[in-house]
Amino acid sequence: MVSKQIPKHVVIIPDGNRRWAKGKGLEAVKGHEKSADFDNVRLLLEEASDLGVKYLSVWGFSTENWGRPAMERQFLFGIMLRTLEDFRKYAKEKNIRFRHLGRKDRLPRGVISALNLLEEETKNFDGLNVQFLLDYGGRDEIIRAVRKILEEGKEVDEETFGNFLDTAGISDAELIIRTGGERRLSGLMPFQSVYAEIYFTDKFFPEFGKEDLSEAVKWFSETKRNFGK
Repeated sequence: MVSKQIPKHVVIIPDGNRRWAKGKGLEAVKGHEKSADFDNVRLLLEEASDLGVKYLSVWGFSTENWGRPAMERQFLFGIMLRTLEDFRKYAKEKNIRFRHLGRKDRLPRGVISALNLLEEETKNFDGLNVQFLLDYGGRDEIIRAVRKILEEGKEVDEETFGNFLDTAGISDAELIIRTGGERRLSGLMPFQSVYAEIYFTDKFFPEFGKEDLSEAVKWFSETKRNFGK
């Protein structure tokens, strides 16, 4: 039977910022700037909510991204701060709950403060759930979870392990969208994505709009899902 359901949890790997900029003869950082423009972000959030998506996660900075040039990282963190501030106002207006997935011990203090404030101010909101993955890596998340479990001396089963992941309390990914033409997940949510449907598009993320999100969700709704049965 073909599923007609909307994915409860959609995850976006927003790839292609630098290639988009290069193709237009611009500095690489201009691609990041374009993709983080809140007018674009807002349209995606509105479309996700209108489609009936409950959880929308976006990967903004991976544990491997620390290998990028210091000036590029500094620019990225500056963009993040501006986007988080714009998002903070919007989240309050739209009853959006925000959660950060990833490490907080290595990010700049200003970014950490903004993340903590957003999480605290929106923790009781019950509209769309938005997760930003910052300083996130799938292997790193698993290692951190294992360390916590060992510290607390817990018996391990799937439910217990899931409760120690960054996504505790959030449903597993059902649809993962990767822009930019690459055909891999790069370590995204290895535990939570076991039955996710994977949608790849050649569009670079700065060009990925609400119509593209709608098309990906439509593709999901027409995909036969057997869950190993």
